[in-house]
Amino acid sequence: MTFQDRCAQFLAVLSRTGIQTSIYRPPLFQILWRMGVEIPPPHFISFILNMLINGVFFGALWGVFMWNFFWSSKGKAGIDAIEISASAGLTFGIIMAVQYEFGKRKYKLPSWKSFGEN
Repeated sequence: MTFQDRCAQFLAVLSRTGIQTSIYRPPLFQILWRMGVEIPPPHFISFILNMLINGVFFGALWGVFMWNFFWSSKGKAGIDAIEISASAGLTFGIIMAVQYEFGKRKYKLPSWKSFGEN
């Protein structure tokens, strides 16, 4: 079974749970899938991987935005901006990973490894 087939099956399982589509098919993962990255939907990856993917993406995007529109004009040091962005990314990453773990347990979702194997 190809990754795309397996992913489609898991997304169908998620759609029947009542979880919002934007939660189980977040834009970041859709972008990664279009780029050819074979990463399972967020409910089926580990807490740490969810934290890293969401945290790094958010921290970098938020940091660039804040630097361009606020911090550079206020004279904030670059290292301070990096530290603040990393903290924001870590916080966001943890929150998202907790949300996905909660959904995984609440809906008793199967594991990625066990589902769809023949």
